[in-house]
Amino acid sequence: MAEIRLTRVEQGQTKIRNVPIAVTPEGFWCCPSPVGFQKTLKAQNPLNKPKPSSPPPKTTVTKKQTPVTERKPTFTPSRPDQRTFVPDTPGLSAPVAAERAPRPKIENLPRKVAIEFGEPGTSDMKVILLGKQGFCVKLSVHKNVLVENSRYIADKLSQPQSGTSSLEIEDCEDVEIYVETVGLMYCKEIKQRLIKQSVSRVLRILKVAELLGFNSCMQSCLEYLEAVPWVGEEEEKVVSSVLRLQGEGIGVTPVLKRVSSDASKQPKDTLSQIIDLVLKSNEERGRREMKSVVLKLLRENNSLPSCAGSSDIFNETVYSSCKSCLSSLLSLFRHAAEPGFADKPMDYREPVVKQIALEADNLSWLVEILADRQAADEFALLWAGQQELASLHSKLPIVSRYHVSCITARLFVGIGRGELLPSKDTRQLLLQTWLEPLINDYSWLQHGCRSFDRKVVEEGIGRTILTLPLEEQQSILLSWLGSFLKAGDNCPNLQRAFEVWWRRTFIRPYVETPGNNFQSDSSMTSPVITLKKQPHE
Repeated sequence: MAEIRLTRVEQGQTKIRNVPIAVTPEGFWCCPSPVGFQKTLKAQNPLNKPKPSSPPPKTTVTKKQTPVTERKPTFTPSRPDQRTFVPDTPGLSAPVAAERAPRPKIENLPRKVAIEFGEPGTSDMKVILLGKQGFCVKLSVHKNVLVENSRYIADKLSQPQSGTSSLEIEDCEDVEIYVETVGLMYCKEIKQRLIKQSVSRVLRILKVAELLGFNSCMQSCLEYLEAVPWVGEEEEKVVSSVLRLQGEGIGVTPVLKRVSSDASKQPKDTLSQIIDLVLKSNEERGRREMKSVVLKLLRENNSLPSCAGSSDIFNETVYSSCKSCLSSLLSLFRHAAEPGFADKPMDYREPVVKQIALEADNLSWLVEILADRQAADEFALLWAGQQELASLHSKLPIVSRYHVSCITARLFVGIGRGELLPSKDTRQLLLQTWLEPLINDYSWLQHGCRSFDRKVVEEGIGRTILTLPLEEQQSILLSWLGSFLKAGDNCPNLQRAFEVWWRRTFIRPYVETPGNNFQSDSSMTSPVITLKKQPHE
């Protein structure tokens, strides 16, 4: 808090010019902004010439010296209830001014203004604000008003030196807001005066009101903040400012309820409801956009340390949705694999095919969420164990089933990138169960799935195969080789994985030594190039 120092105003000190202030019947004023301060200071300097288009000001100095009372500038009120204030420094005649040395530049002059509150001439106390920007503002105020509204000033004036008639506040960070806050002490309806103010300005008023112990102003600011919308970064500023007041006995709860809830409903239930609404939507564009939004928000949650404790709750909710989608997908596959289903009319088959695509898309989205949360290992095991679904896969037309292979492809990509780390048995079972269906659907995936990236998927499959023991690699890659030689581009190209397996098998074989340490045969690890001697050598 800025230090408030009690001093007496000594006679002979540099006088400070008054600034015209509009005052309402209840004592409210129009506080000059920093721009207004600058304009006032320029107007105070006689070196500034008025613009030709402006009417001659009443402060103009003429050759004939006139009495001081005739030369005081007046402020013409726009309403009958406005007051007029005048400068308290006598002007100089032109001849006297001409004999003086040249005045310093405007920017080098001390910027001093004076402001009077309430009925002119009735103030009994001075408050001097010394701003960091060079402002020196003298407030003519009423002691009883400040004591009634400011707990801090009342405490200061209750001390032995309370007989003094002046308070000085040094190093004011926000002189303008100090002036405005003091002015609000003269208002009956503070909240009405805050209407149409910006959130940032009200927060500045709230800070000064807190320093001064101006409780009614603080409460009005909180009522304003509770009702007005917060835009962009304003929310963080409002919350931090309001949290600071929790121990002041001020009602901050209504404001904080906008960002926190004491409801008994668990976050798990809310997340489950959101995911359920997205999964059951049949509107394609809405589903696609909301899936992207929810995925982005969950990623933001993952980056916050405060959300670490809720990780298990979120994962449990997502896995519950995964099992529900899997159950629905298996039921649809069974129905589509029934004898005679292909002979049914199109209007009978089409809803089933669309629902299969919908459930497969839902599962792909859920897998993406789990992969981002580094929690997809369990799903890999769950998917690898779907032998019945994989066996029914070949009984459906490829146009109805290829969406399911997108799930398999995403898991292989995740394993290849290290996003999930299932056990060796799970990886082996996943390849045994779903690699062949993926190969069978590969042609359709390339042409019918917009998000399918062939190179990424092939790299993921190859890396997954290479994580298995060498014998398993050989079995799978030899099986793939037969398919590739028949289908060509309609089969995943796993040549890079095949080359790695080849080198492991024939070029750099590892042998087990008696000490159970695996060492490479040096003669095989580094290929030896033998140069055949040419006849002319």
